[in-house]
Amino acid sequence: MKSRTAIYPGTFDPITNGHLDIIKRAARLFDSVIIAVSNNIQKKPLFDIDERTELVRIAVQDIDNVAIDSFDDLLVNYVSAKKADAVIRGLRVISDFEYEFQMALMNRKLLPDIETVYLMPSEEHIYISSSIVKEVGRYGGNISCFLPPEIETALRNKLRMVKKIW
Repeated sequence: MKSRTAIYPGTFDPITNGHLDIIKRAARLFDSVIIAVSNNIQKKPLFDIDERTELVRIAVQDIDNVAIDSFDDLLVNYVSAKKADAVIRGLRVISDFEYEFQMALMNRKLLPDIETVYLMPSEEHIYISSSIVKEVGRYGGNISCFLPPEIETALRNKLRMVKKIW
């Protein structure tokens, strides 16, 4: 029987408990899951690609069938190179669906054999996004319930460094 591999791409700036919920769900469904940290500079990430990749590595270290990688290419090229069977995407709210549906159709047009699997996080994580967490953290709000402890520390340190530059 063929091993089934899924790619979970994202910016992960930083990885949140919502991302981790999706990763754990995907890890139960697939033999292996590759967390593919995207170098999408259009999103203007707070952490650089190496920092984000390392933070993901820290956050998923206890999940056996998960690997971490980064990429700077079309997702379909990366999926093809990894010989993956599916792309995992998280859906939190209805507004996510329109964008994700458009991307899945484009990916399928470029790589007809690729399947996109949508997973919803637990309701306790449904409203979490990296952008909102960074914004709350930037103004000193409590972000401990949204991030693993090591990631919260890294985000607070990064926000302090950035604040000094402002």
